[in-house]
Amino acid sequence: MDQISNMIIMMKNASKANRPTVSFPYSKMKHAIADCLKKEGYVVSLSKKMKKMVPMLEVELVYVDGQPKINDVERISKQSRRVYYGVSDIKPIKNGYGLVVLSTPKGILSGKDAKKELVGGEALFKIW
Repeated sequence: MDQISNMIIMMKNASKANRPTVSFPYSKMKHAIADCLKKEGYVVSLSKKMKKMVPMLEVELVYVDGQPKINDVERISKQSRRVYYGVSDIKPIKNGYGLVVLSTPKGILSGKDAKKELVGGEALFKIW
């Protein structure tokens, strides 16, 4: 099972159900993705907690006037088909209201940050 897809779908479903937090099994990759989403304003806070001797990543979601900030997500790269973006391929998502998350040589970056750093990479997912 694709762990990144599972993570972003759990975040989307939790925001649709108006849950304040969502937790999933911890990994460094998931922590880096959640940190990128926090920097872009989709997540309030994140913390690593132990539940029954298993490390879990707990993420607090953002709500604006009672409406969830995360409305939908779309996975770009899958395990069966990897998609790579160059700097010129990074375009605004939903007229600037969305975000694309990339795995670059400089770490997990949003599309805006990757353009600033002039690096491309594997396009993980779009969120809006």
